[in-house]
Amino acid sequence: MELKLYNTLSKQKESFTPLNDTVRIYSCGPTVYSFAHIGNFRAYIFMDTLRRTLKYNGYKLKHAMNITDVGHLESDADEGEDKIAKAAKKENKDPYEIAKYYTDIFLRDFDRLNIDRPEIICKATDHINEMIEYVEQIVKNGYGYETSRGIYFDISKLDKYPVLSDRKVEEQIAGARVEVDKEKRNPEDFALWIKAPENHIMKWESPWGLCYPGWHIECSAMSRKYLGEEFDIHTGGIDHIPTHHENEIAQSKGRCGKIPAKTWMHCNFLTVDGGKMSKSLGNIYTLDTLKEKNIDFLAYKLFCFSSQYRNKLNFTFEALESANVSLIRLKEGYKKHSEGVEKVEKSVIDEFEEKFHEAINDDLNMPVAMSVVWDVIRYPKKSKDLADLLLKFDEVLGLKINEMPQKNECVIPDEILELSQKREQARKDKNWEESDKIRDILKEKGYIIKDLKEGTKIEKI
Repeated sequence: MELKLYNTLSKQKESFTPLNDTVRIYSCGPTVYSFAHIGNFRAYIFMDTLRRTLKYNGYKLKHAMNITDVGHLESDADEGEDKIAKAAKKENKDPYEIAKYYTDIFLRDFDRLNIDRPEIICKATDHINEMIEYVEQIVKNGYGYETSRGIYFDISKLDKYPVLSDRKVEEQIAGARVEVDKEKRNPEDFALWIKAPENHIMKWESPWGLCYPGWHIECSAMSRKYLGEEFDIHTGGIDHIPTHHENEIAQSKGRCGKIPAKTWMHCNFLTVDGGKMSKSLGNIYTLDTLKEKNIDFLAYKLFCFSSQYRNKLNFTFEALESANVSLIRLKEGYKKHSEGVEKVEKSVIDEFEEKFHEAINDDLNMPVAMSVVWDVIRYPKKSKDLADLLLKFDEVLGLKINEMPQKNECVIPDEILELSQKREQARKDKNWEESDKIRDILKEKGYIIKDLKEGTKIEKI
């Protein structure tokens, strides 16, 4: 059955044909300076659905996803501090310690959502030599130049920029509120390699002195190393389109003259109560938020299936609680079929399977696919054959349909545990003022801490 995927590059659905026997995919992974929130995970659930759909269609995969543990500045326009370094200062920790801590939590949450892990998960800091070599080749080809701040990519050398988005570079420059770096040849030129200030912790020897990489170069270097100069699919969120992915394409054209991926796929935003997620609004929710509310993690995955990945999806707790109920009913429906003894005609099963396959192959149309799943669940005859069909569908859904959901006990969020550990250290240091300060902070956040003989105990107020 034909698989069609929407390609941001061509702005249309296209019939998918891989370049060779194995489908090669690159996905933009997290910048590990804080907890990933549910909006971030919508993009990884989309990535998971794509992987599972390709496998359902019989394809073998070679999929790489990066972990950004250096080089992602606060602004995509090469301004501000490195996000990892800033978090390290804030938490008074080593940047590598920060990166490892949040990487481990991200991968734990990956597993909580039953996301199929890519074959290759690669960290930026493990690929500094590849990045240096990539930048050297860009400079050698005449696309890069050096300033007092670093090595920049000269976009004027390209035949076209941008290619993914419809934004007008001239209008963006005219509307910019920041002063343009006067050493740049063009205002839109972006940093490949950044010269490190003396107090910058994460820096490496390079042909241009002690430096650290720009954000975009890691993806170009690692995708080339693991997938080659041209591969099948590149995924990410739509926020990657105007800057990060445009610059990846520019770098690749500057190095080898090719657009790296044949198909570019992007997941739309998750909104919360009709608006953006922001710290100031207090609506940045993580998977631990779901656990505190006794909601199955996979209910969030099921909730994401209520909208096609290219559409915005609005999150409310009412909708999530409804998805939690639906997940239970889905699993109960599977159980009834698995215990059924009635026979169902093969033509009925074939029709269900064909409709499901058509839906997922129509650019991962999960709302339609789920409507087929519910038709199977509600089918009046209860049959093990239909249970087997649901298990086959679950190869794409990843909802563990044959396992009844486990109720999540109320757990203490990582942020609260971390504050408790800091208080414990303050007590060991006999810093009673700091200890009392942290106790007050915990109380403001809704937790009390008790000092017992066997240790400290944290309770939700």
